[in-house]
Amino acid sequence: MEDLKKKTAKGIAWGAVNNGTTQVLNLVFGIVLARKLTEADYGIIALLTIFTALAGCIQSAGFSQALANLKPPTKQDYNAVAWFNILAGFSMYIILFFCAPLIARFFHLPVLTDVSRLVFLAIPLSALGIVPNAKLWIELCNRELAIAAIVSLVISGCTGMWLAFHGYGYWSLAWQQVIFIGMSTIIKYGFTRWYPSLPIDFSPIHRMLGFSSKMLFTNMLTIISQNVQTFIFGKILPIGVVGQFNQSNKWNTMGHSFISNTMAQVAQPVLTNADNEEGRQERVFRKMLRFTAFISFPLMLGLAMVAHEFIVITIGEKWLPCVPLLQMLCIGGAFIPLHTIYQNFIISKGRSDINLVCIALMIILQIGLTLSLSPLGITAMVAAFSALNVVFTICWHIALQRTQHLSALLVLKDIAPFLCVAIGVMAGTYYATCWIQQLVPLLVARIIMASLLYLIIMHLLNAVIMKECLQLIRKRS
Repeated sequence: MEDLKKKTAKGIAWGAVNNGTTQVLNLVFGIVLARKLTEADYGIIALLTIFTALAGCIQSAGFSQALANLKPPTKQDYNAVAWFNILAGFSMYIILFFCAPLIARFFHLPVLTDVSRLVFLAIPLSALGIVPNAKLWIELCNRELAIAAIVSLVISGCTGMWLAFHGYGYWSLAWQQVIFIGMSTIIKYGFTRWYPSLPIDFSPIHRMLGFSSKMLFTNMLTIISQNVQTFIFGKILPIGVVGQFNQSNKWNTMGHSFISNTMAQVAQPVLTNADNEEGRQERVFRKMLRFTAFISFPLMLGLAMVAHEFIVITIGEKWLPCVPLLQMLCIGGAFIPLHTIYQNFIISKGRSDINLVCIALMIILQIGLTLSLSPLGITAMVAAFSALNVVFTICWHIALQRTQHLSALLVLKDIAPFLCVAIGVMAGTYYATCWIQQLVPLLVARIIMASLLYLIIMHLLNAVIMKECLQLIRKRS
């Protein structure tokens, strides 16, 4: 138990370093690129996201999660999955290469033909790195994952900025994506010093197929859920409006993915290992849920509070239409990290089928709401999407109860104090600082005041999770 705690703490710490540093770098690169590029540039690349993400999902086929559920995976397991991914990745690129003109015709944008063929190169490059990434993830080597992500991001971000300043427009975003994936793959091979070998034996694939096939469909539906709005918007709205939504959703995703990715790097391996003692897995799950709520609610609601001054100061007034979209997305985004913990718990029980059903239901509701509200405009569609993320937390809890009896009142007791305090702090901070006229002092004042108020109230409430976080920081210092 103590060993698992240490591994979990170390994994979360390095996961936080990884995601925190990458988010800061993404912030810097995103600000520079957004000031230089147009809404249409972002809209063009956004339309291709769903294709690259789905192709990447098909090539991995859910085997990363399947490998994590093996205790432990063998060399033969890794080798079989690696060759499967490589063959699938290169096959997907060939298919999409010839489908590029059809994609361009669907969105009525001829430029998509050439740019998509470059962006789709990320698929075979990603295929080469799936197993090294899985090995590092399963072994909780989050330090190595952090280094790979940070180095790759610096190199790709600098390249993207250089291209943007030399007038390459959307090509700078395309090259940034491809270079990031390529560098990340190379570095992960360097850390694992593992390479696929001959002969090729696909027999281990059959052992994992039952679990991985469900995860494949689950991951595909997750990607559709994350990108379906951009896809629909690209068909019914001007490309500039798609770019505005993409920009606001990017900042929202950077916020909630910081917490989601940090927890996802440790959640499934830790929850799987904790399933050896009665009641232990539930305790681990609830602690993860409290930690996630402790971070997610103030971070995301705080971003919603400072959205106006943040957007104007960082990327300029031309992006002002993003502000209300970002504020609405952040409210729903505050609950997405909680969904991640629920998903990992269900998967750790081997019930990827339940996970699949939940995500399928989410997509159906998303598409239905988006299409039915399309005559009312993008604001109404985004508001409905955000509200759905909040309400769908109930669905995740109902799904969890199919694998583990856990009272909804206990979960509400775990997360409600953090939500209520975050709402109160942000509302109080907003009205207490609204007299400040200059944007930079206003942004700084709101961040400092909200942070201090939240921490003081947590201290007064004797929040155990905050004490444990402080103890972890002291041990690391």
